[in-house]
Amino acid sequence: MLASEAAMTKSYLTTSTGSKAKVHRRKHAIPVIKHIAKDNDQEKQLVLTKPIELSRVIHFLEDPLAATLKERQIFALKKVVQRCQKGFLLKELADVFKILYICAEKSKDHPEYTSVLCDLLKICRLPFLKEKTSDEVTYAQTVKESFSQMGFLMRVPNAEVRNQICHSIISVYSSVTSKHSVDGLHPTSLGYRMQLLEQSGLAETLVLSMALLENQPAVKLQVLQTLQMLSSSSDVNCSLILKAQGAQQICFHMNEPDPSGQVLFRSSEILWNLLERGCKEEVTAQLSNMDCIMALKEAFLHQLLNGFRHYDFQLRNDLLVITTLIAENPKSPLIESLFAKQLILFVTFPELKSHNPLVRNLKLSYNNEDFEMKRLLLNLVVVMSKDLSALQLFKEGHVVLALLHLVKPTAAPPEGQSGPRNWTPVQQEELQLQALATLATVAPLMLDDYMICQGNTCLLLLLEWCTERDAYFGQGHSFHGTGGRGSKKAQMRYCVRLLRSMASLGNEAINQDLFDQGAISQLLVIIMQMEGSPEEEDVITLEIKADIQLILSALCENNPHRKELFGSEGVEMTVHFLKMSTEKFYSGLGHNKLILSTVDCVWSCIVGCYTTEDVFLEKEGIFLLLDLLHSSPRNMQNVVLGTLLELCDNPKTMSHILAWRGQKSLTTPGLLLQLWRQEEAELGVSRDLYGRISDPKKPILCYYQEEDDSQVSLPANRPSAAVMDVSENLRSKIYSVFCKLGFEALPGLSTEDYITLSIVTRYLDFKVGEVWDEISKELSLEGVRPVTPDEEALDTIAKMTEDTARRVITQQSSMLEQRDKEDVSEEKRMYTEISSNWKQQELTAQSWEHFVAKTSNYKILKETKEHQERSIDSSRPKSKHKETIFHPTQIHGLQITNFCGRVMTVESTPAHLTGGPLANTELALERVPIQGGALRKLPTATEDPEYFNTVSVK
Repeated sequence: MLASEAAMTKSYLTTSTGSKAKVHRRKHAIPVIKHIAKDNDQEKQLVLTKPIELSRVIHFLEDPLAATLKERQIFALKKVVQRCQKGFLLKELADVFKILYICAEKSKDHPEYTSVLCDLLKICRLPFLKEKTSDEVTYAQTVKESFSQMGFLMRVPNAEVRNQICHSIISVYSSVTSKHSVDGLHPTSLGYRMQLLEQSGLAETLVLSMALLENQPAVKLQVLQTLQMLSSSSDVNCSLILKAQGAQQICFHMNEPDPSGQVLFRSSEILWNLLERGCKEEVTAQLSNMDCIMALKEAFLHQLLNGFRHYDFQLRNDLLVITTLIAENPKSPLIESLFAKQLILFVTFPELKSHNPLVRNLKLSYNNEDFEMKRLLLNLVVVMSKDLSALQLFKEGHVVLALLHLVKPTAAPPEGQSGPRNWTPVQQEELQLQALATLATVAPLMLDDYMICQGNTCLLLLLEWCTERDAYFGQGHSFHGTGGRGSKKAQMRYCVRLLRSMASLGNEAINQDLFDQGAISQLLVIIMQMEGSPEEEDVITLEIKADIQLILSALCENNPHRKELFGSEGVEMTVHFLKMSTEKFYSGLGHNKLILSTVDCVWSCIVGCYTTEDVFLEKEGIFLLLDLLHSSPRNMQNVVLGTLLELCDNPKTMSHILAWRGQKSLTTPGLLLQLWRQEEAELGVSRDLYGRISDPKKPILCYYQEEDDSQVSLPANRPSAAVMDVSENLRSKIYSVFCKLGFEALPGLSTEDYITLSIVTRYLDFKVGEVWDEISKELSLEGVRPVTPDEEALDTIAKMTEDTARRVITQQSSMLEQRDKEDVSEEKRMYTEISSNWKQQELTAQSWEHFVAKTSNYKILKETKEHQERSIDSSRPKSKHKETIFHPTQIHGLQITNFCGRVMTVESTPAHLTGGPLANTELALERVPIQGGALRKLPTATEDPEYFNTVSVK
């Protein structure tokens, strides 16, 4: 045999050219063996004369002439394995995987190659080696293709080969790269290998290879473990798995017989990874078919009914979470598979007794895993409620009744006695809160069941329990228990939220039942107790208060009798919250929601009942609403103004509105006109610098109405832009309030206000003109020509609207002119007053200078005296009347000098009392100088009487 192999080897190296045979010597990659020994033992002891070249090995393996040299090929392959024990070089990676491919092909007919193939694959567990840093970039494509080839080797039917491939792939993610070089070679980094493995598409190939593993359960388990590793840390791998319909394929085979019990666990873990790191919608779409649902159903029921280990309970809960996510897909056949009906049975267990075989022998251990399953089942009810076909199952399964059982407070057993095994107090609290949250979603969809189970009574009793002071201590550990530690605040929060959901439906039977049981008075007492509590306000407290007000609004709306019973206590409550400081609007705790609910409570509970309206007016509620309108944000003004408008139907409201004064003596008409200007500025209405109409053809047109002026005809059921404008901004409400107040004799308005008021007065005319203009455009778009009388009427309306706008513009211009005249007149008056003041100051200065001159110069004093005497003589009449009585200017011998512009009173005491004619003369001098333009009375002075100008004698 050795002789024949030697002859084959010789013929492999010999070629014939023409008539002569030539022997070509090559660089030997395959060992050159001297055929001296004639036995196998001697042949195995031969050594290589030169290092092995992989390209020579590949050529040797592929050559058809060497097809029979099986042992030599295996011997050469083993030498390759021996040489690469520390890992494959990046530059030789292409040749290595070429050899792997050849070995895989040869192993089909010659199983002897399988062991070498496994040895080579085992080396793939080691990091690839690089000689230079740049090798990672240079051979990146080669590495990527090599990983792909590794996946394709899964077609080899040998279980050992497949297991070895899986182990090699897992080692790529788990092996730790050494930082030390080996013989000058460095291992590639873990991130480099992981990135290229993702790009190779290996995960998709592994999923596709599962179809070849029907008879190899151990290999299938190994593939599942590999897919679990690939999907646990890579979004790219998850996408590749989903691309190959991996979620569906894995779910199909999750219940196959498995002695190890790991297939179901690995499958659920892969599905979890796909849901977390992949496309959730794609995963649920792949699982939303009857086969997958039945597989999940079988697995869940097996774990629920037969599981006894903690591991089984966890796996059961994981399957339930996957089922819940599938239930979010409306196309999933969860109901058709009867899985939903069985799940609803478990929802009501153990609150409701049932003879169904599934739960007859089912016992809960009430541990954490059972508690988690109960919470997941309650969450599943919320998810399934989105499908209306599930409501019939809820009705048959008495879901509402079971939830109300969970909601009821559980009394603790007497001391010294142990009650039946049940949930712990902490677990009971969390289930109670989650049941309330679930009812808030389910109960509005099942009103009949809610009323049959007396849901209102149960909730009002729970609300009463929440206000009682006892030894209950809330833990507040769960999501629903946030903020409720040490109190019943969490229970009150969800109870009030559920009542709000039911009351806001507008169902008369439910609201009447709440009213009959005294819900209005009970809620008023609770909200005022909370307001009087010394505890600091938080988000939950404010939410409860706002929800209570919304419940009251829903109960009293459109019912005068309930509004009357709302009474003075309700008015006191609303007035109290209307006094809230506007600084709290932006606190972030929810004060803005609370003030909005308060305004809604005024609108629904007070407006429309004169008794409560009068009480509200007596409590200065109109003033509070106007204060709120003045200081509230833009998005709240519409509601506040609408409430004010509704209150204007009460005749007593007008006096309160006109009596209100804001900052800087702002009046209600001035505030409304200011809001009008702000609204038009926001809407982009065309106005000039002074607020006048700038375009008479578009006096009140908004910018979005111009943008909506398209060339498409609107359908009949869609309102036009002009009609929508009436309901979407404040202008229509402001106009309506002015219709109540009147447009004349309004206090506290400036010229700017009057200019705005002239537009408000004609708002309805302008709006009617807009509507007719839209009708004309609509007819044009539809190609309809009105008959001649109608066309003339449309033209006349358009012309009248434009003429009205021009008249308003003229009126506004006259207002501006009048204001300018008044400004000029006021300026002249101020100038005259200033000039008079300055002149008076000059006269005063001159008078003082003259007085000083008289005191210092006798000649001037004498001249002044002579001038005064001449003035006196000239003032005397020339002809004396017979009956005229003249009084001397001297009194008891005292000569009085007349001072111009001053008053001097001289009272002389009679001589017989004073002992002489001049003994006790009292001079009372009163002078009023002009200083700074104002008159000021000064005390009696002792200056020289020459300083004064006028004398009056009494």
